[in-house]
Amino acid sequence: MEILAILVILAALSLGAFVFGLSITVVYHLVAGLVIGALARFVLPGRENIGLIGTALVGVAGGALGGFIGKTLHLGGLLELVLSVAVAAGLLSALGFRQKAA
Repeated sequence: MEILAILVILAALSLGAFVFGLSITVVYHLVAGLVIGALARFVLPGRENIGLIGTALVGVAGGALGGFIGKTLHLGGLLELVLSVAVAAGLLSALGFRQKAA
C-alpha cells in the first residue's frame, strides 16, 4: 500500500512540474513576443492600429518564424533576433495594421 501511495505522490509531483514548466514556457514566449512585436513597431515609421495583445501575437509569430529560419540557416542568437524583428515588421505591414499617411 505504501508503494502505491509513493507512486501516486511521484506521479502528482511529475505532473505538477510538467504543468508548471509548460506555463512558464508559455509566459516566456508571450513576453518575448511582446518585446519582438514592440521592436517591430519601433522600426516601422508611422503608427500601427494594433493593441497590446495583437502586438504580442504578431511578435510571437515573427519570433517563431524568424527563429526557425535563423536556426535552419545556423545564424547566431543576435541575428535570429534581428530576423525575428524583421519578420514581425513584415507581418505588421502585410496584415494591414499600418495607418495610411494623410
